[in-house]
Amino acid sequence: MVLKHNNQLPNQHFRKDWQRRVKTWFDQPGRKKSRRVARIQKAARIAPRPVDGLLRPAVRCPTQRYNMKLRAGRGFTLEELKEAGINKKVARTVGIAVDHRRRNHSQESLELNVQRLKAYKAKLIVFPRKAGKPKAGDSEAAEVASAVQLRGGLLPIEQVAAAPEARAITAEEKSVNAFKKLRYARSEARTLGAREKRARDKAEEEANKKK
Repeated sequence: MVLKHNNQLPNQHFRKDWQRRVKTWFDQPGRKKSRRVARIQKAARIAPRPVDGLLRPAVRCPTQRYNMKLRAGRGFTLEELKEAGINKKVARTVGIAVDHRRRNHSQESLELNVQRLKAYKAKLIVFPRKAGKPKAGDSEAAEVASAVQLRGGLLPIEQVAAAPEARAITAEEKSVNAFKKLRYARSEARTLGAREKRARDKAEEEANKKK
C-alpha cells in the first residue's frame, strides 16, 4: 500500500485469528517426492507400455486467435483410423486414443493424423497375451525380448513453421502503390449498390425510349 501526504501511519489490526488464515507451503519438498514416487510406480505398473500414455492426435486450437497452434487432442477420428487401416476396436487395445465425436473438417488435419498413426504403427511392438503363445498380429519373439519402455513423449507434436521464404522484391511489386489499390477497392465496395442502381435505371430508360 502506497501512502500519500503527511498523514498518520495506519496501525495493523491483526486481531482476527490471522494465524488460521495464513497459507503455508512447508510440505513442498514432501509433495515433490510423493509425485516422483507416484510417477515411478505408475511407470512400473503400466510397463512395457509408454509412460506418456495413449497416442493422441494433433489438433488445432479453437478460435481465430489460437488456431495457428497445434496441440494434442482427445482422440483420433473414425475416418483417420480407417485411412490408416486400424480397426476402431483394436485401436484402444494397442494404445491409441479414439474420439467418435470429433470430425475432420480439412484434408490437411486428416493427412497429418494418418501419418501420425502410420509412424506409430511402424514402431509398435505388440506383446502376446500369453507368453510363448503368439497369435496373428503379435510381434516376433526377438522384438518382444528387446522391447524397452518409452520414457519420454510419445511422438511429440511439432509446430509447423508457416514463415514465407525470403526472396528479392520484383520491379512490378515496387511499382504497385498498395495504398491506392486498397483505397480503390474500398471505394468500389462502398459504391457498388449505387453503381448497380445507376446501370439498372439507365437500362430501363433505354428500354422505354425504344418503346
